[in-house]
Amino acid sequence: GGDSSKVKDQLIEVEEIAASCGAFAARKRDGSVVVWGHPRYGGDGRIVQRLLSEGLVCHISASSRAFAAITFSGNVVSWGHRAFGGDSQSVQGSLQNVKQICATWA
Repeated sequence: GGDSSKVKDQLIEVEEIAASCGAFAARKRDGSVVVWGHPRYGGDGRIVQRLLSEGLVCHISASSRAFAAITFSGNVVSWGHRAFGGDSQSVQGSLQNVKQICATWA
């Protein structure tokens, strides 16, 4: 996840960075998120790219192989390895008005 050369031009006005074991996610001032690194560790955010690029994210957090982002409306978007929290579809109905999120590395 250490090679950011493919996204370096997008890494401006970064306010927050979260890291998994092999990927990074950077939240920019405008609320968009740039993701890079190994896909098995959350470095591929294509499935949630629309949400990450619309400027809706206010916080990001990482587990060892996945990321979660809180949107300004209090919803949670996750991506990365399913077994490490990268798929929150089954609990999406319970993830409303979320104010804070954190992750374990287990």
